[in-house]
Parts: sequence; C-alpha cells; structure tokens
Amino acid sequence: MATMITHPIIPLVLGCSLGLRVISVRLLSVACVASILPDFDIIAFQFDIPYASDYGHRGFTHSITFAVMVGMVGILFHRALRCNRWIGFSLLFIATVSHGILDALTNGGLGIAFYWPLDSTRYFFPWQPLEVSPIGIRRFLSGRGFEVVRSEFLWVWLPLFTLGLLMYAMRRRFQRSSPSSTGT
Repeated sequence: MATMITHPIIPLVLGCSLGLRVISVRLLSVACVASILPDFDIIAFQFDIPYASDYGHRGFTHSITFAVMVGMVGILFHRALRCNRWIGFSLLFIATVSHGILDALTNGGLGIAFYWPLDSTRYFFPWQPLEVSPIGIRRFLSGRGFEVVRSEFLWVWLPLFTLGLLMYAMRRRFQRSSPSSTGT
C-alpha cells in the first residue's frame, strides 16, 4: 500500500489548484479523510479475516463501488460540506478511488479488488514503481520506510505538485483574462 501521508496528496492538489471557490476547506478536509478511508480495512486482521477475503485488506473498501458510496456522501451532505452536490460527489469519489489506484501501483500485496462485488479478482497495474509500505509504525520507521517515502516522492509527489502548479497557473491566468476580472 502507499503511505497514509501520500494518499491525501490527490485531493490536496485538486483543492489547491481549483481554489476555495470550487472546493471548500470543509470538503477538502473530508476528501483527505476519504483518501485514507479504504485502509481502515486493516481492522479485518484483528478479526482474523483473511487478507484475500473480499472483506480483507485491499478488498471491498478499495473498490470502485466503495468509492461511489463515499462519493454519495458528497451528494447527501453537500450543504454541510459547502459545495455543489456534484463537486462533492466528484471530489470524494476521486479521493477514495485514487487510494486503490495508488495501491495498484505498488510492488507488493495481493492486488486491489477494483470491481467488487461483480468480481473479487485482485489487480495490479502492469507498471508498479511504488515500493509497498510495511504495515505498522515500527516497520515503517526503518530503512524500508525510507525507501517507500523516496519512491512515493519521486513517482507521486513530484508529478502531482508539478501538475498542481500548472493547474493553479492556468486558473490564475484564466481569472485574469476573463471579462469579469477586468471590471467590465
């Protein structure tokens, strides 16, 4: 799995690049939680649910169906999240589904049950540049954890920060050139 510090980068970059007029701080905060929500499935280990089970780690909580269900929170609570219902759905869906996408880019584990409940098959992407994160703080705070963070910085953080800066610059340029910004 990718680390809990990397999963929120996707909603953060979207929020910063689109701005507070589109994505409220409240929605952005909930989206950051949604981006790590799928990993709450590790509680299954405490109940002796096998990793490979639909309800084990990287099972149903990493699926597109689960991301749609989380996205529905954006529709149901759009007023509380201070956003348009489709912006709420979209950001929460993207934040949640991105979790499985990042995990499918790692080089370890059993894969992601993207298509649950229609298909329980676990998938990885053909290209897996991310080092899989060890489960547990003690194992993460080791040389192995450093390698994981290094690979995430190179393959996730740098490209997304670059994309975010480009999106921000385009938004600023568009705002300056729009007729409403010139006072006419």
